[in-house]
Amino acid sequence: MSDHLAHVADTTTTEPRTAGSRDNRLSGALVMALRVVLCLVFGLPLVFMIVSSFKPDTQIFADLDSWSAFLPVGDVSLANYTGLMDRVPFVTFMVNSVFISVCTVVLGLLVNSMAAFALSRIEFRGQKVVLGIVLATLIVPFETMALPLLWWVNTIPYFDGSQGWLDTYAVQIIPFLANAFSIYLFYQYFDSIPKELDEAATVDGAGWFRIYRSIVMPLSGPAVATVAILTFLPAWNSYLWPLMVVQSESLRPVMVGIDYFKQATGSSGTAWGQIMAYATMITVPVLALFIGFQRAFINSIASSGVKG
Repeated sequence: MSDHLAHVADTTTTEPRTAGSRDNRLSGALVMALRVVLCLVFGLPLVFMIVSSFKPDTQIFADLDSWSAFLPVGDVSLANYTGLMDRVPFVTFMVNSVFISVCTVVLGLLVNSMAAFALSRIEFRGQKVVLGIVLATLIVPFETMALPLLWWVNTIPYFDGSQGWLDTYAVQIIPFLANAFSIYLFYQYFDSIPKELDEAATVDGAGWFRIYRSIVMPLSGPAVATVAILTFLPAWNSYLWPLMVVQSESLRPVMVGIDYFKQATGSSGTAWGQIMAYATMITVPVLALFIGFQRAFINSIASSGVKG
């Protein structure tokens, strides 16, 4: 009798465990399938771009009806890469974009972090009002400000005493240093750092800038990485503004260079293979930046989310 009860008890405890492990395996398989689908959705366009950069236009269109569009098969060569170098001053455009993006990121980190530090750590009258005004600018799209901003940069004096900032590096950098979203990200992160550290530093004789430089910023690595990425991307992808304010080819960034490929070439009317090669070369720095900072980016999103 006791053996029978023990067997029944064993059966009743084993069945739920088996069912639970089966459910876990099923949910794990579904999650894995979803990840594969997402990887295909986001990865296949990149694979198509990279593979097509090695094919002539006729081969690209011939492979569109099959999986060969994603495989380096057929007439594959480096002709598109050598051809784009002849058509576009790629090195000049790349150097300009790197310079503009790096300056925008470095100066933007300084400006936005100092503004966020003042709003989160220094108490003054109207503090919340100023923060609200800063956040209100997020709803204003850049296109509505482009023409007024163009008038301003063409009117105000330049550093050398001349009038207007058009056709300079400064006009592509300075108007985009202050960013409301970056200020808010820094504000949220700074607000999570205990203010007791400020009080301890003040007792030791530290001023606000010393607290900002030696205490708050060293503890804000994830926020710095996130703001750096979110500042770099629009600076690197800028197209409309440089098209409006830059006339000299020696000052143009990489995105404006895409217009060079819209001249008629052959039967296709557009040099699609060279466009794919050009797009591949200007995408690599962005991918490298994100891969290098993805851990800090994820940590910042997890730790500086919007608080209720």
